[in-house]
Amino acid sequence: MITAVDTNVLLDVLLADERFLESSIKSLEEASREGDLIICEAVMAELASAFIRSGREESELFSFLSDLGIELVPSGAEVAIRAAEAWSEYVSRRGVGVIYPGCGEVFDVRCPSCGRSIRWRQHVITDFLIGAHASVHAGRLLTRDRGYYRSYFPELEVVYRWEG
Repeated sequence: MITAVDTNVLLDVLLADERFLESSIKSLEEASREGDLIICEAVMAELASAFIRSGREESELFSFLSDLGIELVPSGAEVAIRAAEAWSEYVSRRGVGVIYPGCGEVFDVRCPSCGRSIRWRQHVITDFLIGAHASVHAGRLLTRDRGYYRSYFPELEVVYRWEG
């Protein structure tokens, strides 16, 4: 079984996040025992950004991925089209509410001065490229952001071993 890995799980490990480190490590270990781990270019870019900001060398990024047994798998046109379809659906559905990424619940946020609803742009196309890549190349995604992936990629198995 192939598992695509989202950036948030890798950043939990890289940055030793107090809240999520243990769960992310266990989730990666479990997914690795079940098969290959892959990432797409968007995850690679987000992760590389964290390395650059912390002054680390490019070689350290590749060592980090290698140590975790993670391979970069190119996306291709099918992924771009699938991401565009999901993004288009998101844009048409998002309305004025804010979506909590954990469960997908939508709630309203209003301006304290005029009382109008605030239209919030919570996701970017990168999120949909990650979901589409996982859908096309893996069939499952290891991520903490479960809500919207389930909404826009229903064919995708979303996994994470939370022990919080």
